[in-house]
Amino acid sequence: MDIDKFQKLIEETYLKKDANRGLSKTFMWFTEEVGELSRALRENNKEEMEKEFADVLAWLFSLASLSGIRMEETITKYTEGCPVCHGIPCICIEK
Repeated sequence: MDIDKFQKLIEETYLKKDANRGLSKTFMWFTEEVGELSRALRENNKEEMEKEFADVLAWLFSLASLSGIRMEETITKYTEGCPVCHGIPCICIEK
């Protein structure tokens, strides 16, 4: 499934509910899912990681939709490699 199609699917499924909840409360749900992903990563639980990566992605796309952002357009920041050094792979020196 491509990025725009996924965003439209998430909108059809959740946008009305998320809009009623509001951006701030939807963001809180997103951060809760990030915490659940963190726990799955810490525990190295692949089955839970798969579920939580999907949840984080769905909530991120909901936040983008509520904000009027099309994710298909935002990823162009990375289509030519690292936005800082432009390398593929990135050759930036971490501090």
